[in-house]
Amino acid sequence: MNDPMQYPKGVTRRTAGRIIGGGALAPLTAACAVDLPGTGEPARIFVLTPKSTFADDLPDVDWQLLVEAPTAAAGIASSRIALRRQLVELDYFARAAWTDNAPAMLQTLMIESFENTDKIISVGRQVIGLRADFILKTDLREFQAEYMDEDGRTLPEGAAPFVRVRLNGKLVQMPRREIVASETWESVVRADGSEMQAIIRAFDAAYGDILKRLVTWTLRRGEEIMQRRED
Repeated sequence: MNDPMQYPKGVTRRTAGRIIGGGALAPLTAACAVDLPGTGEPARIFVLTPKSTFADDLPDVDWQLLVEAPTAAAGIASSRIALRRQLVELDYFARAAWTDNAPAMLQTLMIESFENTDKIISVGRQVIGLRADFILKTDLREFQAEYMDEDGRTLPEGAAPFVRVRLNGKLVQMPRREIVASETWESVVRADGSEMQAIIRAFDAAYGDILKRLVTWTLRRGEEIMQRRED
């Protein structure tokens, strides 16, 4: 397989959603070597960063939240970094991988981001035996780089790709296991270059944008629901 970092090809998918600008914290790279399946070559390992800045008017909450790992299609529920060359084909960057499979990595970032608000004390992973007021269930629907323009045309060779992240969240009230709120977020960010570090920064910015909206929505909706129950 050609390395798309050197030979980018277009993805015949129309760009949708909100394209955001601005930079992101540079993701860390690990100096360890991991062989990717079928290549026999060491992969560069990448991580994304949690959010640490939020609006001052977020509510302080005293209820408990458990965060499930996102569900995802097998193609993106992987440690390999996905890209689309065409609508019906999913491919992967050569010699590059996430530090963990995508759902586990994104779950960790969700929990850390909730903790970084200093607005909720009791938040953690869903583990058998733990009790909570709410469970946050998420469905990761898009998590890939796309080599196309907003009209679905192939980008010129060497052009920087877009990164698309789309996530659905459901807030489940316990112990009734009733879905009390649902929302879908999408973010599309243009990488500031065609090299892998620039593409990872675009992943970081796109998922970071969704993280901020997810955390804000969860705290506000959960508090509204708890207040109504007390009234």
